Amino acid sequence: MFEDVPTRTDAAATALACLDSALSAALPETVVPERVSLSGDVLTLGDETVDLDAFDRVVVLGAGKATGGVADELESILGDRITGGAVVVPAEDAAVGVDGRRVERLPGDHPVPSERGVESARRVADLAAAADAETLVLAVITGGASALLPAPAEDVGLAALRETTDALLASGASIDELNAVRKHLSTLKGGGLAALAEPATVVSLLISDVVGDDPSVVGSGPTAPDDSTYDDALAVLDRYGVDVPAAVRDRLRRGAAGDLPETPAAGDPAFDRVRTVLLANGFRSLAAARETARERGYATCLLSSRVRGEAREAGRTHAAVTEEVVASGNPVEPPAVVLSGGETTVTVTGDGEGGPNLEFALAGGIELAAESTPAVVASVDSDGRDGGTDAAGALVDADAVDDRREARDALGRNDALGYLDGRATVLRTGATGTNVNDLRVVVVPEPDGTG
Repeated sequence: MFEDVPTRTDAAATALACLDSALSAALPETVVPERVSLSGDVLTLGDETVDLDAFDRVVVLGAGKATGGVADELESILGDRITGGAVVVPAEDAAVGVDGRRVERLPGDHPVPSERGVESARRVADLAAAADAETLVLAVITGGASALLPAPAEDVGLAALRETTDALLASGASIDELNAVRKHLSTLKGGGLAALAEPATVVSLLISDVVGDDPSVVGSGPTAPDDSTYDDALAVLDRYGVDVPAAVRDRLRRGAAGDLPETPAAGDPAFDRVRTVLLANGFRSLAAARETARERGYATCLLSSRVRGEAREAGRTHAAVTEEVVASGNPVEPPAVVLSGGETTVTVTGDGEGGPNLEFALAGGIELAAESTPAVVASVDSDGRDGGTDAAGALVDADAVDDRREARDALGRNDALGYLDGRATVLRTGATGTNVNDLRVVVVPEPDGTG
């Protein structure tokens, strides 16, 4: 995806090659054929096996940025054994009843839910409710499903859900905190889809975009037990001082008082016939990037696939690790590639343009420039869209930060994109077709090398 991006150094080319490998490893056309196969009537999905002869119908349901690609691959494997279904995908990827597809692709929007997403979610809910004990539901849940599959509770409504989502996204709340709120404002999240599909057999196929790959967090867990509560949701709003519509706070308070049923938790009969298969995650992508780096002659260090917190602070920490590599050869001797993943957040206080990966790259670049550290930092959101921008992220070295004062001012205004865009450092991929969280590559060339 970065073949046409100009690079000044071998280090920059290596960073892009690593990112290419990481993204390719998470694409549905890569992971589904590896994890799903059919032999006679036996369908193998990861470590799970299903005898298709035991079912009258096979239905594919779900939502997320990679769900259309997964549905394509399932149709290639199962053909006319799929009797129908619907998945909600970004509007630009949606198409209904074309090219002989047996699974409808319905439109939604991300990161803020939309009216068309509500209509699409209603179609998915209707199909789930029509399932019976002789139905196999393949529930495809990937990153982005929380916004793409909105089903706001009637006493909340879409406008209040949108306003709440916007406020939480700007607050710096983590994805599990954000989802604790959304689950309690929705009829499908937090196990709601599984409850609707009962007594069908449900196999959930996940491409995880969350730290730790918790099924209850991926896409707000439509088919997973939920251990969060109305009290937890209220605590998130209070923790971040989030101002929400009265209808939202009223619903959460009524739920906390016991006037509304909680989301189904572990042990609920809704999950008796639900199984979960992880197709791909951030660690898989980082492992592919590590292999590419080794093939290009670099020592490697995979720091963590679970980095979280403020993006700019993570950028500074990665710059400090880079300085240590250069100064002492610890934790790895140069030439080296240091990798990490996870999901950082941005607390928005300014009015600029940016996202977690752009802020990470700029903050790291400022530190590299301050110490004249010979390294390249690249960071992208694997779905191709960082925050609300059209950029996936950025590739930055010390030369890109030619005015540290201006760069710091831009970071203070949350305007990382504004600073980086004119310096040939911003990476644009368009929609990648997958989503396994943020991917970061730091390349440290050989000492005194050309980089």
